Amino acid sequence: MPRQPPIPLKTVLLNTADIEVWPARLLRARSNHDARALSRAQHVLRRKRDGAYLAANLDEGLLPLMPNLHREPGLDAALDALDAMPGHARCGLEHVGELPLHGLQERLSALGLDEDEYTALTGLGLVAEPDWLAFAGFDRYRRALWLRFDAARAWLHLHEAAMRDDVVLDAISGYRSHDYQLGIFERKLDRGLGIDEILAVNAAPGFSEHHGGLALDIGAPDEPPAEESFERTDAFAWLQSNAGDHGFAMSYPRDNPHGIVYEPWHWCYQPA
Repeated sequence: MPRQPPIPLKTVLLNTADIEVWPARLLRARSNHDARALSRAQHVLRRKRDGAYLAANLDEGLLPLMPNLHREPGLDAALDALDAMPGHARCGLEHVGELPLHGLQERLSALGLDEDEYTALTGLGLVAEPDWLAFAGFDRYRRALWLRFDAARAWLHLHEAAMRDDVVLDAISGYRSHDYQLGIFERKLDRGLGIDEILAVNAAPGFSEHHGGLALDIGAPDEPPAEESFERTDAFAWLQSNAGDHGFAMSYPRDNPHGIVYEPWHWCYQPA
């Protein structure tokens, strides 16, 4: 397959342990106060745990959007990342670092899970979050799709190649933080599901391929998301024949050794 030119990826999400720094234009205002701030902001500091908007970075300085901003855990790290952003541009947005596995033991303990036991049972390893991610368009729900820069480029090439063959691939979700994954578990536990039921469908917080920004869930138009019926679509047939040429592989086929249910929709980029 001929080598394709790189796609420029200029819109980035700066990632820290507790706070994400978003381009303001990709966020939706949740109040009139937010709307006024976002219309003038370059970036917004967003708490990872619950998605709350903490502060807007304006030309004249930082505008708090929450009371007691100075007490917010991780604020200094987020501001340091924002100050260092020109350094990313100088290195062509190629270098990606990894965040420390911040507070992961507490997350697992809250679910009654032991890291070593879970690793031994599933063969899954811990996945660190990248310190920045590239904007790879929007998903089916018009949410920003974030991926590691190499996975983002590969996904855009994959999507374009499918379109040339009259196949439409929908992105369902990409990068997820450890906190987001914990929220999935907490919501399902609140609905009455048992931890073993959830683990059959979702990797434990810290162990999902989505954390690394290399994996995404793919769907097809008019097809429900994350359902086994996706395997009967033209999109899935096309992926089976072509995804490997773009560096993607299906992570959880039938009878996979990790104990994860069959996920024909979940594909992960494999860096060369």
